[in-house]
Amino acid sequence: MAILSDIPGRVLLVGAGKMGGAMLEGWIGLGLDPARAAVIDPGPPPEVAAMIEARGVALNPLNGGVPAVMLLAVKPQVAPDVLAKVAPLAGPGTLIVSVMAGRTLAFLEAAFAPGTAVVRSIPNTPAAIGRGVTVAVPNPAVTPEQMSIADALLRATGGVEWVEDEALIDVATAVSGSGPAYVFLLAEALAAAGAKAGLPADMADRLARATVAGAGELMVQTGIDPAQLRKNVTSPNGTTAAALAVLMDEAKGFGPLLAEAVDAAARRSRELAG
Repeated sequence: MAILSDIPGRVLLVGAGKMGGAMLEGWIGLGLDPARAAVIDPGPPPEVAAMIEARGVALNPLNGGVPAVMLLAVKPQVAPDVLAKVAPLAGPGTLIVSVMAGRTLAFLEAAFAPGTAVVRSIPNTPAAIGRGVTVAVPNPAVTPEQMSIADALLRATGGVEWVEDEALIDVATAVSGSGPAYVFLLAEALAAAGAKAGLPADMADRLARATVAGAGELMVQTGIDPAQLRKNVTSPNGTTAAALAVLMDEAKGFGPLLAEAVDAAARRSRELAG
């Protein structure tokens, strides 16, 4: 596995919003020399701009040579205009890594010279605090060394899973990309249910937040299968069992509803990608 200090050349970050800024800070924290990084963004958020200046990273440089890696972290709707401007900066050996939602390998390949190595990936929002997960797919031009470099760059904000079939990116988008929103909705609904049952609203909110965060951390730290963790907290004929009888209804429970939601998200992802 590559380490960031070994990347043979400059890393050019295109787009320094929350996600791009988090990735840049992660790279530097993991050993990338700030002098070997550069950012193209006409107006990064104030906190990101301050970090760029404090770290000594070049912002919108006029030159600097062909980058070894160009990472695209702009909003997908502005991608056609942005890629038209930055594509000439890439060379034959430049690796293109995209974290843009909905922009396919074919779209990315069309913006650069034939034979360009391209990785398409989909991170999720916890990447902004280094607790994300990213699913990535390479095109055939990506070498093992470049795949290792892309993996190292993407791991700066959390775990990375690689797939060979680009179609799986749509499913990954529905599971991990959109997944944080499902968890936030769970916390929101749990707090609302607690308040409806009589708890003070602020207390219900605190309890819901702490419960969701603690349960997630328990899964991470123990590595125990979620189904087993659920069973561990469920006493026969107890309060949790009564609640799960509702949530696990085979026809209208949480499982079927979430499966329907994931299908809807994956379908929309395919539609957006064209």
